[in-house]
Amino acid sequence: MIPDTDAQGVQTLAFKMQLKPGVVDEYRRRHDALWPELEAALRAAGIADYWIFLDEATLALFAVLKRKPGHPFEQLPELPVMRRWWDHMAPLMEVESDNRPRQWPLPALFHLA
Repeated sequence: MIPDTDAQGVQTLAFKMQLKPGVVDEYRRRHDALWPELEAALRAAGIADYWIFLDEATLALFAVLKRKPGHPFEQLPELPVMRRWWDHMAPLMEVESDNRPRQWPLPALFHLA
């Protein structure tokens, strides 16, 4: 298994999510208009360099983010802004019972630094 943490303790996380049919443009529009308070919460949680990619054939989303050490990343699900975002995005994607996006972790198999 490839380590997912660099020498500075920055962790790379990757996961998959699933869009519903016919919502790609709306998903992109909502992320293009990301709420400033959500962006601030993500950055305060140590998240940096966050990418979401789309597999157009399957509507699978592939997310990759860097997580800096020493930040309250695990507290994100409890923040009201995070819960509002999940509610806002729930009509567009597969979600859990609390509207959290369903996520499937993606283990690292190769890395070229």
